[in-house]
Amino acid sequence: MARWSPLALVVGLLAAVGLYGSTAAVAAAPLTVAQAISQQNASSATVRGYVVGQPTATTTVIRSGYPNDYALALADSASTTSTSNMIYVQIPSAFRASWGLRTNPSLLGRQIDVTGTLSAYFSHAGLTSSTAFAFAGTTTPPTGTTTPPTTTTGSSACEAYYTAACGKSGAALKSALNSIIRNQTKLSYDQVWDALKVTDQDPANANNVILLYSGRSQAKSTNGGNADDWNREHVWAKSHGDFGTATGPGTDIHHLRPEDVSVNAARGNLDFDIGGSAVSEAPGSYADGDSFEPRNAVKGDVARMIFYMAVRYEGNDGYVNLEMNNSVSNGTAPYMGKLSVLKQWSQQDPPDAFEKRRNQVIHDSYQRNRNPFIDHPEWVASIWP
Repeated sequence: MARWSPLALVVGLLAAVGLYGSTAAVAAAPLTVAQAISQQNASSATVRGYVVGQPTATTTVIRSGYPNDYALALADSASTTSTSNMIYVQIPSAFRASWGLRTNPSLLGRQIDVTGTLSAYFSHAGLTSSTAFAFAGTTTPPTGTTTPPTTTTGSSACEAYYTAACGKSGAALKSALNSIIRNQTKLSYDQVWDALKVTDQDPANANNVILLYSGRSQAKSTNGGNADDWNREHVWAKSHGDFGTATGPGTDIHHLRPEDVSVNAARGNLDFDIGGSAVSEAPGSYADGDSFEPRNAVKGDVARMIFYMAVRYEGNDGYVNLEMNNSVSNGTAPYMGKLSVLKQWSQQDPPDAFEKRRNQVIHDSYQRNRNPFIDHPEWVASIWP
């Protein structure tokens, strides 16, 4: 039997308790859900909690019948039912096949660790831009649990919603996306009022909406037609194709946004381009006789709404065929410009958290379809090179 010297025994004991010569890294303990809720400061953190359902609105978490794989809710107890004690986790496309509840309903009640950014999601304490998922207590997830889908388009994984568009480009991609997104629930023009109060809610004030061009936070209750009220702005001007406010393109909330009544009138049916005179009540916006330029913070939002309309409405389901061109004199023709400028704006102002949340809410709670150019900005250049 091997014999140990007294010194060797001491060294061995010290090493065993980590007090001598140990080079093992000691990882920071994950935050509890309660800690994560109290630290919504945009810092990166790992949060440990039990999967308690899927958030579909600020105060709604469902535990069955999951509509998609885009989000989950964590709590410090698997039996938690109060949304105030939950944190909402955004699931990026690369992780949805492995960690989304529609595909993996057995995750309900499991304790997991998620790494991401401590910031609001669904206007609720959240963990966004998640970069890692693992079952609690594992240094690396079990084989296959975080493997992204193998079929990709551009730089982003091609998630289940877009399966029919995977691998396509140009006209074929546009056609495939049309087939996907025209499968939607349609709203009446009156229903649009209530929808916009949810889709465009101010993340900092649940009683307000954010006006698109003005950037102003304004009470939801002040919707109407009087001076300084807010009303429903058609980003694709409804006279461009003469579709009015009838159900269809006239009520599609992917391009309808709250706006100050007078600013809405100043925009009118102008195409989009650079330049002009400052627009009163809309700092950073400009207009001239044939075009309108929105403030920098929403230039990309505007572009992606126009791209959506040009793909969604192809004249193949009883609605007008909408197309983009490089003109700013489109009048009542079913065209909208200026394509070259809108493409620049889309690159200049990529999708932000507000825009992504809006897209999700429209899908989950209203129309059941998505704006593909928010999920996949790279598809713009593929369809309109």
